[in-house]
Amino acid sequence: MLVKTYAGSVHGVDARTITVEVNTGGPVAAQTDKTPFFIVGLPDSAVREGYSRMEAAFKNSRLHLPRLKTIINLAPADIRKEGSAFDLPIAIGVLAASDIIPAEGLDQYFIMGELSLDGSLRPIKGALPIAIQARKQKFKGLILPKINAKEAAIVNDLDVYGVETLNEAIAVLSGDPSIPPVNLDTRDEFSANLDNYDVDFNDVRGQENIKRALELAASGGHNVILIGPPGAGKTMLARRLPTILPPLTLHEALNTTKIHSVAGVLPRNSALITTRPFRAPHHTISDVALVGGGSDPMPGEISLAHNGVLFLDELPEFKRTALEVMRQPMEERRVTISRAKVTVDYPASFMLIASMNPCPCGYYNHPSKDCVCGPGVVKRYVSKISGPLLDRIDLHVEVTPVSYDELSSKERTKITSSEIRERVLRAREVQAERFKGMKEVYCNAQMPSRMVREVCQLSDAGVTLLKTAMEKLQLSARAYDRILKVARTGADLAGSQDIRIEDLAEAIHYRSLDREGWAG
Repeated sequence: MLVKTYAGSVHGVDARTITVEVNTGGPVAAQTDKTPFFIVGLPDSAVREGYSRMEAAFKNSRLHLPRLKTIINLAPADIRKEGSAFDLPIAIGVLAASDIIPAEGLDQYFIMGELSLDGSLRPIKGALPIAIQARKQKFKGLILPKINAKEAAIVNDLDVYGVETLNEAIAVLSGDPSIPPVNLDTRDEFSANLDNYDVDFNDVRGQENIKRALELAASGGHNVILIGPPGAGKTMLARRLPTILPPLTLHEALNTTKIHSVAGVLPRNSALITTRPFRAPHHTISDVALVGGGSDPMPGEISLAHNGVLFLDELPEFKRTALEVMRQPMEERRVTISRAKVTVDYPASFMLIASMNPCPCGYYNHPSKDCVCGPGVVKRYVSKISGPLLDRIDLHVEVTPVSYDELSSKERTKITSSEIRERVLRAREVQAERFKGMKEVYCNAQMPSRMVREVCQLSDAGVTLLKTAMEKLQLSARAYDRILKVARTGADLAGSQDIRIEDLAEAIHYRSLDREGWAG
C-alpha cells in the first residue's frame, strides 16, 4: 500500500516541502531475520538511522512493526535530506501504509519530530520556517514536538499541535479532542517580552564621553572599536549597547527568530526573540563558526547577530583569516555560503562593536601606568587588524580608566538607557524620513557612496577641515565616507538640517587609529 505524509526541510532560513512516500510490499521470506527497509531520496546518516529508532519506539509504544518490505522515498529525490526530524513522518507513514492507523487526513498535516527509543519526541531545528512553509502550502495543521510548539504557533492560520509521544501524534491524526492546538497571540507575546534587558547604562560609573560615542553609534548604526587598558569598562559598555538601540519591530523579531530556530539556539519553550541579539564569540572561533558554513551549511555568529550586536572582545587576538572573511558581509549585510551542490544566503545586518588593549601589556598611553612593551611592539600589535577592516569601523574610541572618586561615589549615574534611547529614536525618525522608499537603507551607516555625496553636504569651512584631516591622516576613500556618515548622524542627534563644524570635528576625532604616530 502506498501512503504519503508531508514534512519540511530547512534550506538557509527558509523551508521546502518534502513528500514522504511509503510503500509496503509483499511478505518477507521466512528465513530472513531482518525486515527489508529502504530509504531513498538522498538521506543522510541521521535519516537512515531513523529505522533503528523507529523500531524501538514502536515496540515501547506497544505498536507492531510489520514484517513487510518497505520502501520510503523522500521527494524531491535530488535534494539532500539531513537530520533526525524525519523520524515521525516516516513512522506515521509506515503505520498508515500497514493499515495500523487510518491514512485519511494525512495530506492535511505537516509532521516533524525526532523519535526517542521510548516513543517520546525530541525537539527539532527550524520549527518556525517549517511552520511558515506549511501555511504557505495551505496545510491545515502542523504536528511537532511540544517543546517547539510555541515557536511554530506564532504563525497564524495554522493549527499547531505540540505532542510529546508517538501515540499522541497518532491521537491527533485520529481527531482526539483531548489534544487541542496551541493558541498564541503573536502580538501579545511580542509586546509582553519586548526589551526585557537586565543591564542598564546607569550601572556604568563615569565614561560619559564613551556613552556619547555609543549613543552616536546607535543613532546611525555605526560600527565601533573601543581601545583602552584592562579594567577600563570596555566589555561593560559594549554589553549595554543593545539597551539603547531602537526596539525590534515584529518583522525584525520574526526574521531574527527564524535564524535562531534554524541554528537550534532558540531558548526552550520560547516563541519569539524580542530583544536585540548580542553575540560575543571567543577569539579562538574558526572562520566557519564566525560567518557560517560547513558541509551542512548553518548560520554563523554574524547571522545570529542579525538585527543586533556582534561583540568581538580582544580583536587583535582573533585569527586574521576569521576577521578578513567578515569584510564582505559587513558591506553587503548578508553572507553567501557556496558549496558544490548548494548555495545558501544568510542575512547578516549587525552592528559590530570591538574592543582591544592598545598594546600586549595593555598600558600604552595609560595616564598612570608605564607600558613595558619594546620598540615597535605596539605598532605590530595594532597592525594585526588590517587596514580594510579598520576602514569599515566608523568610530575608534579611546577608553580611559575610571577614577577612584567616580567608582566610589554613592550616587548612581543619572543617565539611563531609556533616556539615551529616546534621543536615539528621534535621530532614527529623521533617518527613516530621509530614506523613505529606499530598499535596505534604514540608517546613515547603510548609505551607499553615491547617496553620501547628496545627503552629507559640507560648508566651505567643513570642506577645508575635512581636506586637512584627509591629507594629514592619509585616510582612505572609505574612511572619508565614514567620517561624513558619522557627522551626518551627529547633526541628526542635534536636530540640525546641516552638518555643523562641531559634528565634522567630532567624526574626525573618532578616527584614533588613523592618526599618524598613534602607535609610536
